[in-house]
Amino acid sequence: MKIEKNKVVVLTYTAQADGLTVDHATEQRPLDYIQGFHMLIPKFEAELEGKEEGDTFAFEASPADAYGEYDPAHRFDIPKDSFAIDGKLREDLLVEGRVIPMLNGAGEVCMAQIIEIKDRDVTVDFNHPMAGKTLSFSGKVLSVRDATEQELREGLHGEFLPPEERHCRRHGKGGCCHHHGEGEGHCHRHEGEEGEGCCHHDGDEGEGCCHHGDGEGCCHHGENN
Repeated sequence: MKIEKNKVVVLTYTAQADGLTVDHATEQRPLDYIQGFHMLIPKFEAELEGKEEGDTFAFEASPADAYGEYDPAHRFDIPKDSFAIDGKLREDLLVEGRVIPMLNGAGEVCMAQIIEIKDRDVTVDFNHPMAGKTLSFSGKVLSVRDATEQELREGLHGEFLPPEERHCRRHGKGGCCHHHGEGEGHCHRHEGEEGEGCCHHDGDEGEGCCHHGDGEGCCHHGENN
């Protein structure tokens, strides 16, 4: 059976950037997805189209075909009090290099990496960790089958269910091949540990995430869909 739209694909892969392995899926913990649902970067699905069980693959994805070019405009300072819960600064969140969920002024979730902690401000970067990088993929197709009607309706892992019914079980919390435009409720790479939560801006009731307050939507980069 060939990989085409509405087929469930199970595969292994290794992703490299700058000569280093940045993500992988093994036979013990493979990646599975439905072809044509745009849950992976478009280049990945295009390269897999037409392949069959047992086929291997190897290809490169330029920044334009992956996570876009690095945009310095998506790196800026926000006040430290944006990391407060009930008026108390969440010092445990303020770790350089950590990636945390934040809310913008439109109430959308964006993932941000903490770059530098200053006296009054925190420098955060909303670029995807793989922005500006050419990715090299290689792997093997383990199986191909027809998606069930339920999977086509709800998503392979319940991606299209209401948030309260959704279960996030996909490999690698997003991985490098996953589309960067996935919305709230899908797996995100480098998400915080269960129960850690995230902070909300003083005066915001029940938002549950930090705010960067640009009001312009998430800082997505290089979107090509």
